[in-house]
Amino acid sequence: MPHTDQHRFGMQLAQLSRSWRAELDRRLAGLGLSQARWLVLLHLARFHDELPTQRELAQSVGVEGPTLARLLDSLETQGLVSRQAVAEDRRAKKICLNDSARPLIEQIEAISSQLRLELFDGIDEDEIRQCQLVHARILANLEKR
Repeated sequence: MPHTDQHRFGMQLAQLSRSWRAELDRRLAGLGLSQARWLVLLHLARFHDELPTQRELAQSVGVEGPTLARLLDSLETQGLVSRQAVAEDRRAKKICLNDSARPLIEQIEAISSQLRLELFDGIDEDEIRQCQLVHARILANLEKR
């Protein structure tokens, strides 16, 4: 791939990520959640029955501990999450989704799924698989660093 194509690819990938997230954020605005908050809720829901520690959740979301702590404070104030002490480590806290968060997460996932259907319109499975392979190879190269 010529250097300019690689540059263009990188720029398109960054723009795609920003634009996709911005559109999802726009569609979720009516739920009264910032992008950072709904992202935390979605990541937390993906842990299913296993309660993550605050550190594990921060790694999953890709934010620093203090940033996550502020987000969890606001989600806790809204009654959507709670923190539980860890017996083995008094400094650690497990993060638990409260029942009141479940309907909200279902709405987030429904809106997210609808957007994904719209964005992948006209793109077949082979194209998606090929793109995934390319992305996986780039990620593998990044992990070598």
